[in-house]
This record gives sequence, structure tokens and C-alpha cells, in this order.
Amino acid sequence: MIARLILLAFSLLAAFGLALSPAQASEPVTGRWVTQEKDAVVMINTCGKAMCGTIDRFLVAPPQGLDQRDINNPDPKLRTRKLLGMPILSSFVADGDVWRGRIYDPKSGKSYRSIIRRKGPNMLEVKGCIGPFCQTQVWRKAA
Repeated sequence: MIARLILLAFSLLAAFGLALSPAQASEPVTGRWVTQEKDAVVMINTCGKAMCGTIDRFLVAPPQGLDQRDINNPDPKLRTRKLLGMPILSSFVADGDVWRGRIYDPKSGKSYRSIIRRKGPNMLEVKGCIGPFCQTQVWRKAA
């Protein structure tokens, strides 16, 4: 019984200590990143008070060539915009050790809630989420 109380006390102190520790600052995510499929390079930069990412270069030509348009976009007015230079990451703001925003998938024409975080100097973890379910990719720093 006393051992349980001591264990509980240590658990509470540890939890309290974590709650009082300063939040870990998110690492910068700016730069050029190769997507997990190795088909494009995404350039992440500041866009006003937030971060955004655009398709900077194709490593594999899209089905309709380098002049590929955003044909799967649900908004008919946006279907004529070129994929090259198009924003796919938007409104990312720092939240502790992650960045939260939106990611657009031009292959499906859908946008998702997204979380990105640095996983070392050359890796970026990119999550696209629907509700509590997320799909994770790892992007690598472009040379």
C-alpha cells in the first residue's frame, strides 16, 4: 500500500513537472523537400505570419507533362492553374514542437488537416489527417 502511494506521488510529481516545463519550440521547416514518392520538390517558406509550401520542381513529369493543370480540383475555377508553383501546404503555424496547417493533394483534389515536424536535419515528417486518422510520409531535404 505504501509502495503504491509513493509510486503515485512520484507519478504526480513527474506529470506536474512536465506540465510546468516550457513547451519545446518547433524547429524551422523552411527549405526544399523531396516528397516521399520522389516525384516533386516542395519549397517551404514564410507566407505572412504562417508557413506555406509550393511545388518547386517535378522530379517525375506528371501524366499531362510539365504543364500539368490542377484538373482534380473540386473548384472548377482552379482547374486551369498549373501544378508547378502551386501551393500545397498552407497556413502552417508553430504549435509546440510541430507545425499545423492544411495540405492539398493535387492527385485527388482534396485538402486535409496537416501536421509537420522536423525529424532531424534532413527529414520532415508530413501527416495528412481526416478526423483522428492520419497518414504519415517522410520527406527528405533536397540537395
